Amino acid sequence: MTRRLYEKLRLLSSHSQQLFFSSRLTRFLSLKLPHFFSLSSTLQLCKSLARAFASKTLAFFSSMDDPFSSLDDPWSDNYRSRPLRTLLDGDDDDYDFDASASASDSNSAIDKLYLVPYRWWKEAQRDDDNEIGGVLYSASLNDDIESEIVLDLRKKEDSRNAEKEEEGFSGCEYALLPKPMWLWALKRHNDLSAAVYHGSLCGDGDSLQDIFPIQIRLFVLWETNSLVVKISQKDNVLEFYKRACKIFSSKSAPLNIWDFSGQTTQFFLENKINLLNESSGQAEREILLELQVYGFSDTLRGIDERNNEMALVQSKMEVPFCSGSLKMNGSTDKVGSLLTLTSSSQSGGSYRGAASLGLTGLQNLGNTCFMNSAIQCLVHTPELVDYFLGDYPKEINYDNPLGMKGELALAFGDLLRKLWAPGARPVTPRMFKSKLANFAPQFSGYNQHDSQEFLAFLLDGLHEDLNRVKCKPYIEAKGLEDRPDEEAAEEYWKNHLARNDSIIVDSCQGQFRSTLICPLCKKVSVTFDPFMYLSLPLPSTVMRTMTLTVMSADGITLPSTYTITVPDCGKLTDLILALSAACSLRDDETLLVAEVYMNRMLSWLEPSGLIALIRDDDKLVAYRLPKDCEKSPLVVFKHKKIEHWPYNFPLKWKMFGIPLVARLPDLSCGSDIRKKFLQLLNPFLMPIEDVLNDCDDEEGSSGNEDSDMLDATSPTVLDTDAGSDSETLDETHLGTDFQFQIGRFFTEIKMDEPLQVSGLAKELEVHVVWSDKMIDKYDTCILSSFPEVFKPQTFMKRPQESVSLYKCLEAFLKEEPLGPEDMWYCPSCKEPRQAIKKLDLWRLPEILVIHLKRFSYNRYFKNKLETFVDFPVDYLDFSTYIAHKNSQFSNHYILYAISNHYGGLGGGHYTASINLGYRMWYEFDDDKVDPVSEDRIKTSAAYVLFYRRVPDV
Repeated sequence: MTRRLYEKLRLLSSHSQQLFFSSRLTRFLSLKLPHFFSLSSTLQLCKSLARAFASKTLAFFSSMDDPFSSLDDPWSDNYRSRPLRTLLDGDDDDYDFDASASASDSNSAIDKLYLVPYRWWKEAQRDDDNEIGGVLYSASLNDDIESEIVLDLRKKEDSRNAEKEEEGFSGCEYALLPKPMWLWALKRHNDLSAAVYHGSLCGDGDSLQDIFPIQIRLFVLWETNSLVVKISQKDNVLEFYKRACKIFSSKSAPLNIWDFSGQTTQFFLENKINLLNESSGQAEREILLELQVYGFSDTLRGIDERNNEMALVQSKMEVPFCSGSLKMNGSTDKVGSLLTLTSSSQSGGSYRGAASLGLTGLQNLGNTCFMNSAIQCLVHTPELVDYFLGDYPKEINYDNPLGMKGELALAFGDLLRKLWAPGARPVTPRMFKSKLANFAPQFSGYNQHDSQEFLAFLLDGLHEDLNRVKCKPYIEAKGLEDRPDEEAAEEYWKNHLARNDSIIVDSCQGQFRSTLICPLCKKVSVTFDPFMYLSLPLPSTVMRTMTLTVMSADGITLPSTYTITVPDCGKLTDLILALSAACSLRDDETLLVAEVYMNRMLSWLEPSGLIALIRDDDKLVAYRLPKDCEKSPLVVFKHKKIEHWPYNFPLKWKMFGIPLVARLPDLSCGSDIRKKFLQLLNPFLMPIEDVLNDCDDEEGSSGNEDSDMLDATSPTVLDTDAGSDSETLDETHLGTDFQFQIGRFFTEIKMDEPLQVSGLAKELEVHVVWSDKMIDKYDTCILSSFPEVFKPQTFMKRPQESVSLYKCLEAFLKEEPLGPEDMWYCPSCKEPRQAIKKLDLWRLPEILVIHLKRFSYNRYFKNKLETFVDFPVDYLDFSTYIAHKNSQFSNHYILYAISNHYGGLGGGHYTASINLGYRMWYEFDDDKVDPVSEDRIKTSAAYVLFYRRVPDV
C-alpha cells in the first residue's frame, strides 16, 4: 500500500508542478522515499501536501501574486506565507530528504519563530534598509482562567498606516520574527553594542540565557474574526510559564503584536479552507506551536521602574557620548536609545547584542585549514554578512552556465548563518566542501591548498551564482583610446556591469588603468580592466652577496670570479647589470648566465627570473659573448675523461670542468668544431717550455712546475705570439688527442666530413673526450675551479627583513617590461612586442583584498618569503596612489581580517585574525577561537589582508 501511495504522490507531483506548487514543494514531492518510510508517515505526508496545496491555491486567487516564486526566501512574502510548523504535525527533519534537492532548507531552524520587543527590532534597522511589511494585531488579555493565559488578537486593517500612527504608542509592543530576521537584527545590535562600549563587552553568554521557549495553542474564532492564543501551564515548563506571565500580565497597558513572519496570515487562510470542507469540526482546529522568546531579560528579573530610571541616569553619566549618532559601515545609526532603559513593560531592557556572536570555529576535516581561514575572513565581511543574513535567495541565478546553479551560494549562505548563530558549537563544513568539490575537483580530497587561490575561486563562484544579469548581452569593443580617461573608464565599467552585477561586484571589485607602450614605435594602448584583489610583490630591502665565475670566449682570457651585491628580491636583470659593471663588460658584448651542476649545464637563467630562487649552494657561470653573433648557433662543450680504478676495475667516463660556450656563425664540418674548442681552451694551456721538455726529466720538470703554474693561474692575458705557437703545437702534436661526440648516442664527429645535425638552430651540445696526455698539457685545475654563490659562515643567521605595505604597492604599480612569454601584439607594428606595462588604480572597491605574494614557484623548487610586512591597521590611505583624482569615494580603509600562513611549503598551517569591532581581535585557528591583542596581529605570517572602506575624516 505504501508503494501505491508513493506512486500517487509522484503523479500528484507532476500535475502540481504545472499549477501552483512552490519550488520547495516540487522538490519535496520528487523525492524517492526510502524503504523504511512508514505507512503512518506517508498518510501524514499526504495530509500535509493537500493542506499546503489548498492554501497555496487560495493564496494565488486572492492575491494574484507570482505562484512560482520561491518560498525559500525568509524575507519574502512567499516565505512568510508558509504553513505553521507545529508540534502536532511533526517535524520535516524526520524524513530523509535528498541534500542536493533541498540545499536552502538544510537549516531546519529556519522555521523557528521568535517573539521580541518591537523596539528592539526597530532599533536594528537603518534608514537605507528596505521596508519590511508586517501585520499589526491589537491584543487583549484574558487571565481569568487559572493556569492559563489567553490573548485575543484582532488585526488592524491598514498595517502600513498603523505603523506610522503607532510611533507614539505608550503600551507594550512585541514583534514576531522568523529566525533569519532575528539573527540579522541580533547581528546589528551586536555591532552597535561593540561600537558604544568600545569593545568592553565579553562573551558572558547573557544573551543566550535570555532565550527561552514557550508552547502556545492557536485557533481562529470566526465569530469575532480574531486569533486566540493560549499559553497553558500544563504545556510548558513551570519556570518558562512564569516568565510568560510576567511578559503578558499587564492589563493596564495596551498590547500590540507585529507579525513579520506571515505565519498568522497563513493560519487564517488554512482555517478559511477548512470552513469550505464538509467537516465543520475542522474549522476551529487547534495547533500547538513552539515560540522562542528573546529580549525580555530585564522584565523577567523584576526590575521596577524606579531602578530603571536610576540606571538611566547612571549610564548617561558614565557614557555621555551615547546620545549622539555613530557611523558604522558608512551609515549613521542612532545609538542614544541603546542605553536608555525605559519601563520594563515597554522596552524589555537594554538590548545588548550577543557578545559571543560570530565567535564560532570551523572543524578541520583534514588539511582544510586553508579553507577555514578564507571562510572566516569572508563570513566576517560586513557587506556579505548583511547580505547573506538577508534576502539573498531571490537573487540566485539558476540559469547561469558559468555558475553552479545556485548551490554554492546556498551552501555558503547556510554556512554563514550557522557561524553567526549565537552560542553555536564549532561547525563542520562538510556539506560546503562537498558542494565546492562538485564544481572544483582541485579542492576535493584532503590535500593542502593555497588560501588565496581558494578565495579567488569562491568569490568568482559566488559572483556567478548571484549574478543579477540573467542574459548577458554581447558588447562590441569600441575604440576608446582617443577619448578622455574619465569617459573611457566609465564606458568600460558600464560594459562590465552590463554582464556582471552581483553583491561581489558591488563590494569587492575595482578597476585598473592598464597602459602598454611599444618599445619601437611608442604606440600607447590604454584599457580599463576590473580586479577582485591586489597581488602585491614583496620588495626586499636586504642586499645579497653573490659570487659568480665569468668565462670569456676570446681565447686569451682566463676565468675570473666576481663578488657582487644585489637586492634579494630583485630579478636576474639586476644581477646582470651589477656583474656587467664589475667585469667591465664592453658595449659589443653580452652576458649569458647559466647554472652548472655536476659539471653539466643545468639551465640558462632568464632575465625575468627572481634572484630569491637562487640558492646559496648553487654554482653560476656567466659567459661573455659578442653581440654581433647573437643569431648564430650556441655551442656548449662538455668535458669528460676516463676514470681509472685500481685492481683492473672496468673503466668509467667522468664529467669534469666548466662547460665552455661559444657562438659559431660558420659551422659546416667537424674541423670547425675542433678549431673553436682549441681556441677556447688556449688560455688553459701550460707554458710551452713545459710541453717541449723531455718527458724523462720528471724531476726537473716538477721543480719548475710551481712557478709556471703560478703564472698560468693568474687572470692575465697571454701574448698573441704565444697563442699562435700553441695553436701550431696543438695542430702538430695534439690533433688526435681530443675526440668530439654529438647527439644522444655520442656519435663521433669526423673532422673532414660535413656536420650531420638535425635541428641545429639555437644550441648544439658537444661532448669532448680528453686523453691522459691532454689532461697533463692543460691546466684542468683552473678549468674545474669555480665557487658557490655564497658560502655562509657557521651559525650565521640572516636578519629579519621588513618592508612597508606602501612599498609593496609602489613595486606593483611601477613600469616593467612584459616577459617573452607575454608578448603584446602592437597594432602599429603588426608584430608581437615586449611592451612596457604600467598599472594604475582607477576605482577602488568597498572591500579591498590584498594578497601578499609570499610564494614563488620554479620548475625545480618552491620558495616562501618570510618578509615582515608593516601594514596599517586603523588607517590605510590610498589617496596618493589612485589615478582618478576626481572620484567621489573615500580612499581610506581599515583592516578587519587577516589570513595567516605559518611554516613552510607543504607543512604549513593557516589561521585567521578577525576584528569584531573596536580593537576586539580574535584568532580563529580551525575550531579554536581565542582573543588576541592588536599588537600581536602583525606578523610575518600575514598572507591575505582584508580592508573595508571608511568615510573621509
